[in-house]
Amino acid sequence: MAQQPGAAGPTEPGRASSAPEETGRGPVELSDLAALKALAQPRRQRILQHLTVHGPATSATLARALGLNTGATSYHLRELARYGFVEETDAHGQGRERWWRAVPGDRRFPPRSRQSPEMRLVMDELNHHAYAADLELFEQLQRHAGDEPWADAFPYSRGTIRLTLPELRTFFEEYIALLNRYKRPEADTPAGARTVLTRFLAFPARTDAAGDLPPGAAPDGEPNEDEDDRDEDDRKEAGTP
Repeated sequence: MAQQPGAAGPTEPGRASSAPEETGRGPVELSDLAALKALAQPRRQRILQHLTVHGPATSATLARALGLNTGATSYHLRELARYGFVEETDAHGQGRERWWRAVPGDRRFPPRSRQSPEMRLVMDELNHHAYAADLELFEQLQRHAGDEPWADAFPYSRGTIRLTLPELRTFFEEYIALLNRYKRPEADTPAGARTVLTRFLAFPARTDAAGDLPPGAAPDGEPNEDEDDRDEDDRKEAGTP
């Protein structure tokens, strides 16, 4: 299933595409292995995240925000610029300062069936870092939300649906279209609005003769081996009798 690193929304792997009016073109597939390797670097993902959420910045600003040195951020910015993920902007320029911004675009990864073995390794690493960073950020923001109104702004959903592969592709494109409906220029954004990070993850459940099963589950009527022992251990970890 296609994914979108880089956009006028969160600009990192697995993120929403930007609206057509923001990119001026349709989706672009990222099939260059060197570009994917450049994107898979965890610090570069953090830089893209910061530029997307907070807007243009200098290497010094990024270094302070991310706990890096300016030499490192300058190097990573140049590498990201080489593959079109960021670019210099003079909108905020003062003197000799170099400001950078995330480049809008609907960039998508090749389907896994068309990825080479080497590309799959890169994609696995890229996704691993991206998903781990997302979960850490979600937990951090929720933990420090306090009692202000936006403390309630952490909706999430877990569900299951039965789809064919073509239906799943259609479902995904409808999700992207929904995001695009709510994207608008800064000038049209009402007072009180905040940047909201959106994430989408879907994957097929395991299957066997008994039907769809989550990892570690057993078919109906066949309890997992040592199920009672595991339940007791789980209760002890949770601090329950």
